[in-house]
Amino acid sequence: DGCGHTVLGPESGTLASINYPQTSPNSTVCEWEIRVKPGQRVQLKFGDFDIDDSDACHSSYLRVHNGIGPTRTEIGKYCGFGFQMDGLITSKGNEITVQFMSGTHTSGRGFLAAYSTTDKSDLITCLDNASHFSEPEFNKYCPAGCVIPFADISGTIPHGYRDSSSLCMAGVHAGVVSNTLGGQINVVISKGIPYYEGSLANNVTSKAGLLSTSLFTFKTSGCYGTLGMESGVIPDTQITASSILEWSDQTGQVNVWKPENARLKRVGPPWAAFISDEHQWLQIDLNKEKRITGIVTTGSTLAEYYYYVSAYRILYSDDAQKWTVYREPGMEKDKIFQGNTELYQEVRNNFIPPIIARFFRINPLKWHQKIAMKVELLGCQFSIGRAPKITMPPPPQNKNDNKNDDFSDDLIHSVKTSLQTDKTTFTPEIKNTTVTPSVTKDVALAAVLVPVLVMVFTTLILILVCAWHWRNRKKKTEGTYDLPYWDRAGWWKGMKQFLPTKSAEHEETPVRYSSSEMSHLRPREVPTMLQTESAEYAQPLVGGIVGTLHQRSTFKPEEGKEASYADLDPYNSPIQEVYHAYAEPLPITGPEYATPIIMDMSSHTSTPLGVPSISTFKAAGNQAPPLVGTYNKLLSRTDSTSSAQALYDTPKGQPGPGAANELVYQVPQSVAHSAGSKDE
Repeated sequence: DGCGHTVLGPESGTLASINYPQTSPNSTVCEWEIRVKPGQRVQLKFGDFDIDDSDACHSSYLRVHNGIGPTRTEIGKYCGFGFQMDGLITSKGNEITVQFMSGTHTSGRGFLAAYSTTDKSDLITCLDNASHFSEPEFNKYCPAGCVIPFADISGTIPHGYRDSSSLCMAGVHAGVVSNTLGGQINVVISKGIPYYEGSLANNVTSKAGLLSTSLFTFKTSGCYGTLGMESGVIPDTQITASSILEWSDQTGQVNVWKPENARLKRVGPPWAAFISDEHQWLQIDLNKEKRITGIVTTGSTLAEYYYYVSAYRILYSDDAQKWTVYREPGMEKDKIFQGNTELYQEVRNNFIPPIIARFFRINPLKWHQKIAMKVELLGCQFSIGRAPKITMPPPPQNKNDNKNDDFSDDLIHSVKTSLQTDKTTFTPEIKNTTVTPSVTKDVALAAVLVPVLVMVFTTLILILVCAWHWRNRKKKTEGTYDLPYWDRAGWWKGMKQFLPTKSAEHEETPVRYSSSEMSHLRPREVPTMLQTESAEYAQPLVGGIVGTLHQRSTFKPEEGKEASYADLDPYNSPIQEVYHAYAEPLPITGPEYATPIIMDMSSHTSTPLGVPSISTFKAAGNQAPPLVGTYNKLLSRTDSTSSAQALYDTPKGQPGPGAANELVYQVPQSVAHSAGSKDE
């Protein structure tokens, strides 16, 4: 009478003293005989141990034996309050006996232990939770029987479970392991959330929980998708039932609760059976074999009709003729699934191992008022082909039995290895193969080639951009004596309208101003713009407008008012010796004189072409400001046709060598040249 919570599975299990975790009663005894498969050994691990040791383990203790029965041998005898046993107790064979004795005592919780075969080296107990492990991800083996009434869990899938929850009990709730078989769990730790929802699944109730530092989830195969009841992938014609509830309400309206109404989360009435007994069923045709891993159910979801199914069985078939009742491995009884406890809440149950079938049938066993429910199936496509059935040909009659056996072995070997149709009498049939091998190879090849091609094209683009950028940088850093890159394009042509026209000759060729050349040109062909290269001296600050020349002068005009100027002379200023209105001399390295101006005589109608022109140089009456550098000497340039002819004409007022045919240019004033060019 001293046995408490006990589940003894074929490979693992859980056992506890009576009334655990409360104080066990006096004078009680219990023995557990554990047997696993031959060739294996048993290991025992304690999750909690608290037995009175006031009499030195005389009346209260826990004793472990190798073997079962009279031939057993003792491994050890244990007692103590809060006794910590870090290691495992291992048997020598496949059998072990655990004996608990409780004498007279006033305190002590007793014990809770788990066992498994020795190949489960990562065995834990039902009391271990996520806070006991520091790794962010780990694998553990949960024993059978971890659905215990004295442990709590908070959370649900897929959001996760609170870190204070029992790992194995949460694994049963999530459908990762079976409570009657146990199994391996793969746990992942992550940051906690503010609130954990509660739910009912696999006969485990998860409570709502508050914020925690961390939470844990389970890695699974991923075969938990919906199979089409809610979405409508399964058509109405593939949902049938044993009977249909049909009735008229007070208004005379006929209500029919058909089987196609049994779609989870679908608004409206559910499916309901006309007769409520244990022979009713709801059947779903999946059109082909599927891997079914779970089911979710609700009640009527109508407040005025408080109907739901509280327990049911599951049957499955390949042809809808021969049905198999679902049982857990190693069990001789049909598995009874816990259903709903009210009409709204969704209750989930998982199948471990999964069901492989096309036809799925629910058989209600218990209900509230009437049989009524909505369902959804969980699972995925079944893509593993079944092994072909081998039809053996009749053995040869003229050969002995040994030869017949050799023939059969050879035939089976040939079918297993090559499946060649010419060596067999059947055609192998593989059902529900979702992805052919060639498609799989193509997908894998594409998954490799696409990123490689993207990287190659990206590299080429980066190389081109860098080369283009380097070329522009190189052009910008060209030498001073080379043409800049923008002068080689058409940009310079657009800027010519803002600058004087460039000379037709090369910039190194001397500029000649021959009167003979000017006389051969028609009046309209005389250029109206100053022809020169880029200015080698500061731009003049001339404020007035030369109306006759249609060009601003670079030198100060003659004193007094001239007929060729339309505006007032901007140089008549009471302040003398200020020469800011015309160009300043250039540095020593620059030219020593200003470029002369070619006048447009065709637009000057008041003066004939042969009349001497007005000088653009300062008159001798006003002393020119002192020049900087070597501006006291003029350079003479000769005409290409007449080397003896002077490039510049004589001063104003004196007859020149060709006054009627040539333009007259005033020689600038300078100290060194005053003897030969003075006007007065």
